[in-house]
Amino acid sequence: MPDTELHEGSLRSPSVETLSTVESEYRGAMNSLESESHSLWYYSWKRLRRNRLAMAGLIVISALALVAILADVIAPFNPNQQILEYSVKPSFFRGNVLYRKSENGTDEKVSIPITDFRVEGNTVFYHDFTGAQKKIPLSELAGANENEWHAQPVFLLGTDRYGRDVLSRLIYGARVSMSVGLIAESISLLIGICFGAFGGYFRGLIDEFVMWITNVTWAFPSILLVIAISVALGQGFWQAFVAIGVSNWVDTARIVRGQFFSLRESDFVEATRAMGFGVNRTIFRHILPNAIGPITVTSTAGFAGAIIAEAGLSFLGLGVQPPTSSWGQMIRDGYGYIAAGNNWGLTVYPCIAIMLAVFAVNLFGDGLRDAMDPKLG
Repeated sequence: MPDTELHEGSLRSPSVETLSTVESEYRGAMNSLESESHSLWYYSWKRLRRNRLAMAGLIVISALALVAILADVIAPFNPNQQILEYSVKPSFFRGNVLYRKSENGTDEKVSIPITDFRVEGNTVFYHDFTGAQKKIPLSELAGANENEWHAQPVFLLGTDRYGRDVLSRLIYGARVSMSVGLIAESISLLIGICFGAFGGYFRGLIDEFVMWITNVTWAFPSILLVIAISVALGQGFWQAFVAIGVSNWVDTARIVRGQFFSLRESDFVEATRAMGFGVNRTIFRHILPNAIGPITVTSTAGFAGAIIAEAGLSFLGLGVQPPTSSWGQMIRDGYGYIAAGNNWGLTVYPCIAIMLAVFAVNLFGDGLRDAMDPKLG
């Protein structure tokens, strides 16, 4: 009998307190799991932060973007301001100028290079670079006191052949390069994603048509295609961006097409078809987000390529037109001085700027590729 009673007791239903305890523990475990679960981007960012080279590249890119945005504040001079008397001066050259009011009534100051000056009454007497003595009334000078109408500016990186500040032009050139990387690559991504997505999803005749256009575009050297499109559209700021973007979509299209080939047969895609979702929703809301990793990595390489392409176009005179500051245009204006054996900085400084920008983007792209690969931990 005791054994029977023990056996019967073990089969009794658990008490209410026991059930509530188990339920609370279960909910606590589930809440803990939910709090610890994060998206792919969270874990990719954690892996990216451990890559020092990639973070260094990201810091350089962020610094260049900040310089481009704040160029009006950071640049010490107007990048297009010409002082011909200060043509091709070395680094850390100190000038001596008077600022005269503009004749057209604007707030822009006109620089008068001088060697010395003196004030007598309401007139300023000065010697110009030819040694001739001249005078100008105080009322024509831009400012209420000497600190406003007289200055001794320092050109940290020297001046070019037109007497323009090299540092200011480098800073404004960063705006052009970062803009072309962003806008041209956005155009390239838009074309490449659309072509690759529709070709990889529909296959058949649509895929053959997409691949025919892709192969024809790929058959042309990219720089020659950029030049041809730039000549057809005309020379200018936006024309260069469009020419580069329209020419560099092939790699993106092929990668997106390959991703769609492997993803279109997945169970979740079959589920969207079974639920009656439309083609556009299946492509852009379900398949494309799962292919965003390779696309993101490819876009960083395209960003660097766009910077180089813009510099090449500007060097050939087919990109951004003077007097707009561009790193490629600066190299074109200064490369002749290397052969002459002097003022090498006119070419080396913009070359260093291009190298830093492209190297930083490539470092960040390599780190991003590793970070978005979950197999690498």
